Amino acid sequence: MTDFFCETWEALLRFNQLDSFDKLWELEAEWFEEPNQRRGGWSGVSRIELQRPEGGKVGLFLKRQENHYCSSLLHPVSGILTFIREFKKIRDFQHYHIPAQEPVFFGKKTVEGKHRAILITRELEGFSPLSDPLYGPHGTALDSWVKRKILFSRLAEIMHKMHDRHIQHGSLYLKHIFAKQLKNGQWDMRLIDLEKARWLPLKSKAIRQDLYSLNRYSNDWSLTDRMRFLLIYTQEKRLSPHSKAIWRYIAHRTRRKLSRKEK
Repeated sequence: MTDFFCETWEALLRFNQLDSFDKLWELEAEWFEEPNQRRGGWSGVSRIELQRPEGGKVGLFLKRQENHYCSSLLHPVSGILTFIREFKKIRDFQHYHIPAQEPVFFGKKTVEGKHRAILITRELEGFSPLSDPLYGPHGTALDSWVKRKILFSRLAEIMHKMHDRHIQHGSLYLKHIFAKQLKNGQWDMRLIDLEKARWLPLKSKAIRQDLYSLNRYSNDWSLTDRMRFLLIYTQEKRLSPHSKAIWRYIAHRTRRKLSRKEK
């Protein structure tokens, strides 16, 4: 895989003298998140700003890693660099018009036997994760059922686009769903952290797993709202026997996870 430059960003990276793998790797930038150490390697994220020729700045997230692997179907033992997998998934989501991050650059390089990768995405300016208190029970973004219904409908629409392609997100938590309210009251929404996204032969399995993850980690949603979301997703006024089976699966698996934590 050769280095990838998004056409609309390559000139701006060149203007900021960051138009090569080596320049980006050597760039001094504070960690936005502390590097993750795993399997003898590491992976970290920095937020950087690029100067625009006409003035002003734009924010990007610069992710760098070295010998940081995840297993895959084709590489179950040796694994592949996690950014390779994440970049491919971002491109897949773009191809299928599933809202996600905007890729700016991807590259990989081996230096003295160390396998390195860089992935840059545009900052989601004006967006915030659904885990933000703004969307919580005391926040203002979803302080009425009308507002929640509009947001739930948009999220369900995006999930349908994903699941219709047999794609499971794999970690569909509120912190990985970013939203921005538009002037007309609708929502622009993006999915992030696509490292674990995968194609499944059974669409039903992708649906069940993602609905479970969303329900399990949406602690700020009331039980009523979780049920309402399921109705919106299934496009039903009342849960059908099939949807009730999904709800029972979610409830059973959630109880099992909680009981394991208590032990």
